Amino acid sequence: MLHDGRRHSVVVVGAGPAGLATSRELRGRGIEHLVLERGASCGASWRDFYTSLVLHTGKHLSSLPGRPFQRSDPLFVPRLGFIAYLERYVAEEDVPLETGVDVHAASASAAGWRIDTSVGSVGADVLIVATGIASSPRPIAIEGVETFAGTVRHSIAYREPTEFIGRRVLVVGAGNSGAEIAAELGRAGAMTTIAVRSGVLVIPLTIAGIPSQYLGVALRRLPRGLASGIARIGTRFGGRRRRDGLPRSTANPLDVIPIVGMHLSDAIRSGTVGVRPGLTALGETTAHFADGSVDEFDDVILATGFTAAIGWLDGVVQRDARGFARRRDRVVSADCERLLFVGHTYDAGGGLVNIRRDAALAAEAAKAMLAAI
Repeated sequence: MLHDGRRHSVVVVGAGPAGLATSRELRGRGIEHLVLERGASCGASWRDFYTSLVLHTGKHLSSLPGRPFQRSDPLFVPRLGFIAYLERYVAEEDVPLETGVDVHAASASAAGWRIDTSVGSVGADVLIVATGIASSPRPIAIEGVETFAGTVRHSIAYREPTEFIGRRVLVVGAGNSGAEIAAELGRAGAMTTIAVRSGVLVIPLTIAGIPSQYLGVALRRLPRGLASGIARIGTRFGGRRRRDGLPRSTANPLDVIPIVGMHLSDAIRSGTVGVRPGLTALGETTAHFADGSVDEFDDVILATGFTAAIGWLDGVVQRDARGFARRRDRVVSADCERLLFVGHTYDAGGGLVNIRRDAALAAEAAKAMLAAI
């Protein structure tokens, strides 16, 4: 356990994929460090996700540094398989992990960082934040939510469709979680509607048997103008195939995080999921939408996304428009010396791909910072 006054070259906060990848990159550079995790074991947030979750990024681009998935693992790894992979990673990479440690605050001085936790404080020359987003669901203000007689929960609290069978369920938000949850509810027998505020981009899980993510990563290596043109052609073709009533995104496809897989489109076409525009208000048993329509519901699931889990750094760093800490060079704090972030880059390339890249960048930056002390 932690003890007051104990000091490390680097402290990493968070033992999800970002923290574990960072630990491996630090160890490979001979940097002494400690990883702190609020949960009882690594990957705490992944243990809380809905039961049916499957990675929509192929396993070749979803592994952490130095440890590919096993040949026996499926191309698209399910949640429990990924948790088992993280557990093996901790053991095989000998991650210096302390669990059950909830970080409350951090403060900087000329001497470095003091990190205050639920079990004491610890010092660090360099602090690396790898807390991700899953533990910080983004709330939305809904007019009338206090009068709604049914249940309202964020998607992070959704586990399985069983309790919703035969009920009228509104899913708010059409990101990947919202799309997957709505489709699953519809298949299970819930009377499901998804509210979509703005245009979405839908791409198939695979193209000619190749994960779409692999093709997207290859596309991004081309000049932006050429890549954008190819992507637009592909999305127009996909749009003609869909015919699902979902509003189309007008943004550059390279700048949009798509819905990966046709599960929601198929559910809408089959009639198991209905589509409404953005939610504007709730009544006692009703939901009101931007087009003036009103429907009755028993339950509302807010698939409204997440923001960076850095509340414990409030007053220390500033956030950008998306709720992430301001950074330069992807991982370096724009506000504080010797402060780095891993797992806070989210784009169409995939979170795990970005983690691998940023973990290496952060480890190199930490090495330079330590050398300069």
